[in-house]
Amino acid sequence: MAEVEETLKRIQNHKGVIGTMVVNAEGIPIRTTLDNSTTVQYAGLLHQLTMKAKSTVRDIDPQNDLTFLRIRSKKHEVMVAPEVPLIPCNRKCSSPL
Repeated sequence: MAEVEETLKRIQNHKGVIGTMVVNAEGIPIRTTLDNSTTVQYAGLLHQLTMKAKSTVRDIDPQNDLTFLRIRSKKHEVMVAPEVPLIPCNRKCSSPL
């Protein structure tokens, strides 16, 4: 668990990172630096999107699996690593707050 903590600290210390969130395989947040409403919103939506993306990758090639998901919009960037037992997600702002 120390490795996870160290990784989350390293991510959180990057310029522009607004917060990090660790979600279990069911999409339930177990650790977050975001406020409660943002955590609940992102955890639910990202879990659904990740499951759909994993399914799509498997439909294309049953021998393949989703290892990383990155979403960029004009304002934010979200990164999901579903292959690890705990799913770190971060929301990164393109410009400082």
